Parts: sequence; C-alpha cells; structure tokens
Amino acid sequence: MHKKIGQILLGTGMVTEEQIQRVLETQANEGNARRFGELLMEQGVPEGEIYRALSVQFHLPLLDAAEFPEQIPLDKVSFAFLEKNLLLPVALDSGVLTVATGDPVNSEGIDSLRSSFEYELKVVLARKTEILQQLEMLQGSRSAVMQRLIEGTAEEDIASADLTGEISHLRDLAQEKGIIQVVNLIIENAVRDRASDIHVEPGEFNVRVRYRIDGVLYEKETLPARMYSAVSSRIKLLSQMNIAERRLPQDGRIKVASSGRNIDIRVSTIPTVYGESVVMRLLDKEASFITLEDIGFDRTILDIYEDVIKKPYGMILITGPTGSGKSTTLYASLAVINSAEKKIITVEEPVEYLMPGINQIQVRPKIGLTFASGLRHIVRQDPDIIMVGEIRDMETASIAIHAALTGHLLFSTLHTNDAPGAITRLMDMGIENYLVASTLICVMAQRLVRRICPFCKTREDLPADVLKKISADIREVWTGKGCDACSGTGYKGRIGIFEVLPVSGPIRELIMKRATIKEMKDKAIELGMRTLREDGIEKIIKGVTTIDEVLRVTQVEM
Repeated sequence: MHKKIGQILLGTGMVTEEQIQRVLETQANEGNARRFGELLMEQGVPEGEIYRALSVQFHLPLLDAAEFPEQIPLDKVSFAFLEKNLLLPVALDSGVLTVATGDPVNSEGIDSLRSSFEYELKVVLARKTEILQQLEMLQGSRSAVMQRLIEGTAEEDIASADLTGEISHLRDLAQEKGIIQVVNLIIENAVRDRASDIHVEPGEFNVRVRYRIDGVLYEKETLPARMYSAVSSRIKLLSQMNIAERRLPQDGRIKVASSGRNIDIRVSTIPTVYGESVVMRLLDKEASFITLEDIGFDRTILDIYEDVIKKPYGMILITGPTGSGKSTTLYASLAVINSAEKKIITVEEPVEYLMPGINQIQVRPKIGLTFASGLRHIVRQDPDIIMVGEIRDMETASIAIHAALTGHLLFSTLHTNDAPGAITRLMDMGIENYLVASTLICVMAQRLVRRICPFCKTREDLPADVLKKISADIREVWTGKGCDACSGTGYKGRIGIFEVLPVSGPIRELIMKRATIKEMKDKAIELGMRTLREDGIEKIIKGVTTIDEVLRVTQVEM
C-alpha cells in the first residue's frame, strides 16, 4: 500500500525516490497510514500532497476545511475518541452520517461509530492537522456550551433554591434538564481533560469549578451563585447523599460511563461560609496498568528495586505526600511479581484499580473492616504477598511487622518526606527498633513532576541564578512554550522521581542505635543512594521535566 502511495507522490514531483525509500525503510508497521504520513512530512513532503495521494489510492474525496461543520452533528460522542481515531463527523442527513477521517486504514474507529449510532456511514478524507484543529476549536467552544446551558436555565426556576428551601423542591430542581446537563458537562469535561479531581466551590457571587490536572488546579468554569443549590443537590443526589443535610460533611460515590470507560467518582462535601464545597475524585478502574519504566524508573534504580521486590519476605515501604503516585507504584510493583504460583491479597481504601489474579479487599470502617482487622484476617488466608494501602496507626504497623516476620512479602505506604524518615516514623509509632531492623528490606520515597509537553518542547539556556539553585553542572535544558495540546501550560502528563533506600547491614546497625534521620541519610548517600533532588536532576538533563518542577516538589538538600 505504502509503495503505491509513494509512486503517486513521485508523479507529483513533490517528493524524490530517495525520500520515499528512506521512509519505507523506517516504517515498521505497514498498516499504519498515519505514521507513514508523519514520516513523509518529516522528510519535507507537504501534507496536502500526501493526502491527495491517499485520496487517489483509497478512492475517497478529499474534504476542505471550509466544509467542516460548526458543531458535531451527534449528541453523544467523545472528543477523546475522535482525536484518537482522527475522525470528524461532518453531517447527518436522512440517516446517513458523513465522517471525515485522517487515517483511512483505521477501520476500527469507523466501525465503532457505525455500531454506536447505527447510521449508514459515508467516509471522506481530510488532513490530519485540519481535523485536530477543528476538534480543538469545537472543544474550546465548550465554555460557550456551558454558557448557553446557564442562560437556558431560567432564573425564576431556581431562584427559590436557597439554603432554606424545602427538600422536595431541591430534589425537583436537581432533576431539571438544564441542571442535569450542567453537571454532566462538568464531569465530561473533567474526564476529557485528564483531571484527577473536580472542585465545586461556592462563593458570595458565583460558584468556581476547578479541575486538578497533572497535580495542579486550573479554574475551568464559573457558575452564577443562584445555581449553587441546584448543582450541589444534583451531585448529592447522584452520589446517594442526604440532600437535606448541609451542616455536616458527607461522603458518597458516583459511577459513570465516559468514552467507553467506567469511571468511579468519590464525592466529598464539607460546609463552608457560602455553602457546601464539593470535591469529586475521578478513578478510572479500567485504566491500563503502566510499567515501572513508564512511571519513571531508570535502569539504575529499576535494577535495585526489582531485586528487592522479588525477595520472598520482608517489608517494603513507599513514602510521599498524598497525590505523589504511591498507589500507582504499588500496583506496578505487584504486576511485576504477580504469577499463578503466588497468592496476593490487598486491603485498600478505596480499591482504585482492579487487577486480574489478585484478591482485593475494600476497607469499610463503618462495619468494622479496617486496615488492622483486614490485615489480621489476611494472614490466615495463606498469602505469599500482602499489600496494605496505608499504615496509619500502631495496631496496623504492629500486624504488618509480624506478617513480614512470619514469611510474607508486605508492601505498604507512609506519609514522610524522605526514605530515612519512614524508618524513624515506624519507631515513633511504637515499633521496637529490633523489629524494624529485622523486617524492613527497602524504603522508597517518591514525588510526581510534570512532563514537558512533547509538542512545544524547546531548548533554553540556564541563567546563573537558576544554576546556583540546583548545584548541578547543567548549561542547557528543555522547556515547554505552551500550545493547544497542553492547553498553554507547557506540560502534559506526569512522571515520578525516586529515592530508593535498600536496608542493608550498615543501615540496620544505625536502626539498632536509633540514629537520627540525618545520620541514616548521610550513610545511605555514602552507600550510593540517589536522593529525590538528584533523580530529578537526571530527568532535567534527559529533557523529561523542568528545573521549576523539581524545585517545586523536592526539599532543599542540606
């Protein structure tokens, strides 16, 4: 197929035979027309010529961007799905849906559209860049969609929904079409933007909606204060909370389907001066697991860590603040050692991701199923490997220590600033130093830094004042200038930085002596431990993240 397209391009005089040959030698996947086109463009072939050749090869009319629609002619379709499959629904007329594709070989996306909407499909061709630009423009207009919904929700309909409103009235308002659409759009936009949390915060004059994306909060929507009671009641109704209770904090849960994925949303409310602040944590239980390499382990750290997690027994602790990726690392670690010969049981709050072949227990404190009680019963289930979501108290720590002593490999987490701090935290909880020295085999601290956006990544020289801050021999680094792909932030996605401390003989001696955190850290560095800051600098040098990000999440190394 690619040879035929190459021959057509040769006939235009816009490409040389040498360019075609180089691309054919580079292209490993003969079925990937999108990648073939990208390689041609890298060789300097104009995109327009490539798509004219594709039009001839596949007998598809080439659509001009001027013919694109001002809005997508489908009510329920995911922008993420359209972007992934390079599809743009153009028109719907008499049961025939016209769809522009930028990758004519990708039949899977077209078949999904056909089966989802049961229309007869007419496929045309359009340039990849023009499709992506149009989708970006249509997504950018979502604020206009939200504004139309707000304006369409008549003020008199919700004017009486104040804090003294009757329960039946609040329930009726929560089921108004406009309010349902507003809440649905907030959740859909958050999923599309890869948000981990949605914050709905009432103020004196308006309601602020913010999304946490890659660990940073961004203000996305502003709703009029008059809509607050109806919106919060809708969220509480979906999460099965008591909509009459506005004086006490509440917790609930919502399950939604978005872009073909099942999303579990944990909802929390707390009363504030202007009403209840609502936070929704989005958990994609069907998300594909990422490997330890994807998380950010380089070969040096990975060799050390994989050697530890393959030991038959002992305790491994992962430390860091909330939102530092500890759970993801735990899941990736279990995926490495999971096999038919081993029984793995976890006790978590909540179960964030479902793992095949692993027994996962959800903590339920209201009925007495805590980390401690769950762990106490787990050891009677003949496990080989145990994962405890978090060690919070002396009871859980004591049971975990004894589980590790009796021949189990146990993973858990603590909230400390660095790896040596986790050792002293266990002793501060009341665990005897000799027990810590006998059972602990590794402690790893981690943080998450934002990745530089690959679409607007550029080199920059370092000023002298910045060089002094990082105390490293770096003269040139990468940064993101900001583009449509990263919403102008310069960052897209996150990656971990790590501090791995294997508990060897010299460290055990210091534990027995009840040494300070500084003494243990100095000894660990002497033994070759790379600190969080040093691992961050390695990722700066490799062009993965920026100095600002590393400085933001690491403490100054004294």
